[in-house]
Amino acid sequence: MKLVINGEEVKSKGGLSVSELLVEQEVKMPEMVSVEINGRILRRPEFDTTVLNEGDKVEFLYFMGGGSGAE
Repeated sequence: MKLVINGEEVKSKGGLSVSELLVEQEVKMPEMVSVEINGRILRRPEFDTTVLNEGDKVEFLYFMGGGSGAE
């Protein structure tokens, strides 16, 4: 099946859960990533139960802290 992941069309096997997609796509630090599907951010407990469908738009989001910029 075809998915759009972070803006790029990707072929993937069908019937994958979000957790399985993270493994398939070799996402670094999967415990630190948030996942948005078709504009909706999933809660971590949904990763195992949410199955992806043809044409889904998936975004892997990493939130990183930064410094205050003060010197």
